[in-house]
Amino acid sequence: MDDAGRQGYEVSYDADGAVSVTEAPAGAPEMMSVAALKSPAEFRIPELPAADVPAAEVQATALEGGCSAGAETMREAARKAGASDVLDQYAKDYPTGPHDKPQSMCPAFGSLRVGLRMKRVATILSGSACCVYGLSFVSHFYGARRSVGYVPFNSETLVTGKLFEDIREAVHDMADPAKLDAIIVTNLCVPTASGVPLRLLPPQIDGVRVVGIDVPGFGIPTHAEAKDVLAGAMLKYAREEIKAGPVQRPASGKSDRPTVALLGEMFPADPMMIGAMLAPMGLAAGPVVPTREWRELYAALDCGAVAAIHPFYTASIREFEAAGRPIVGSAPVGHDGTAEWLANIGAAFGIGAGQIAAAQNAFLPAIKGALAAAPIKGTVTLSGYEGSELLVARLLIESGADVPYVGTACPKTPWSAADADWLRSKGVTVKYRASLEDDCAAMEGIKPDLAIGTTPVVQKAKELGIPGLYFTNLISARPLMGPAGAGSLAEVINAAIGNKDRMKDMKAFFEGVGHGDTAGVWEGAPNLHPRFRELNAKKLEKAARARAAEEMI
Repeated sequence: MDDAGRQGYEVSYDADGAVSVTEAPAGAPEMMSVAALKSPAEFRIPELPAADVPAAEVQATALEGGCSAGAETMREAARKAGASDVLDQYAKDYPTGPHDKPQSMCPAFGSLRVGLRMKRVATILSGSACCVYGLSFVSHFYGARRSVGYVPFNSETLVTGKLFEDIREAVHDMADPAKLDAIIVTNLCVPTASGVPLRLLPPQIDGVRVVGIDVPGFGIPTHAEAKDVLAGAMLKYAREEIKAGPVQRPASGKSDRPTVALLGEMFPADPMMIGAMLAPMGLAAGPVVPTREWRELYAALDCGAVAAIHPFYTASIREFEAAGRPIVGSAPVGHDGTAEWLANIGAAFGIGAGQIAAAQNAFLPAIKGALAAAPIKGTVTLSGYEGSELLVARLLIESGADVPYVGTACPKTPWSAADADWLRSKGVTVKYRASLEDDCAAMEGIKPDLAIGTTPVVQKAKELGIPGLYFTNLISARPLMGPAGAGSLAEVINAAIGNKDRMKDMKAFFEGVGHGDTAGVWEGAPNLHPRFRELNAKKLEKAARARAAEEMI
């Protein structure tokens, strides 16, 4: 028994391959360094209350319903299966409202993408086959160059617990220290709702780390926040490794200056520009989290402060705060944003006013010049789900654009407060957890010269004859920080606004085509049957009245 009164165990395999669990020696450490762990690993199995063992009917409910059962049904099944602590933490980290959550693709794509971008990291998905197919397809569409592991299941393996055994076997088969630093195992909706206990997987096998996470669609609002789920889990693992003893040196080496870790995916040139702006203060840009390899996690945790460029990485911020690292919100975007951000970074490191002023004077004139050289004239509505929407809006406004509305699918956090306050002082309506209906209503009501948003927003805008740009591919895929970012948006924005007359001409030319009965491709006029439509409408109305009468009874 350790100081907390918990029993340690040793898990091993006998000659027949059966699992053997015995009490570990007294005084076994709570967390061992990777070098100290052997295979089979020594680790502690949490003592689970009886209610934490899912009943067959709970698992069957999850399997039978799947994604089509509805979020509330799956959420309730997950709680009965013992996943209440996970769902409660997600609800706290990623609050929704006023609606359930924004419309988004499967959130697991976010965590999957993070894992697939890392060197020497393998990914295993546990979920319905259709979900795994869709996620793997989209990941390859976005440039993944490695396979996605999959552990299939059926009603029998799910209900009997064989699925967990299959996952454990797959992890052991895949764990090759010559090829891998870590294996990420992700539960999708059905395994999460069924209580498949990834926490019982060994923390490492032959030096290969094992990280298990639950990323259900009914618990994570957006795929952007799912990136934080995995990033936070890996930071936690790496932090425990550091506490346990010496860790590997990052491949890039250790900086001779204090570093600022950068939180949130960004254009590759932005970290270099941020590093240049930090240099006059004697600082350097640290790793970008999510990282591209495991050892960078150690360097990120070794920083002097964290820049929450994307402010919704709540789990990651929790790990940095546990390591004693201060968090600085906003980003060096535009003139005002850069001036304030450099001052806040300097304050976090206790740097004197003279050095902070030197950094500001070295870059603010260049930023002001770049903004003046690339003006944007026109009204723009902006929405997206990347987390950088408020930063882009600041840059557009300082470039001269009128931005009356900004919508983001991400939640309100303390680390975006400065950006929201600045935007509101310029008369901008800022909408957190914006839905598709919010974004479309703003665009239709304002009728801007340009609508920047998600694919359906852009589609709706073009149907109305309004130029539109897809935020993810055309806006966030550009530098935003410092002088490089100041003039980066003008060319694409002004070119799109310049197409307004062309969009009107196209709308007039195609008016009435592709709507209602004329949708699709026809060689002749479609055969309309208004009488049939009338009868069908009456049948539907009668059925609705019957349902209403039953409810009254």
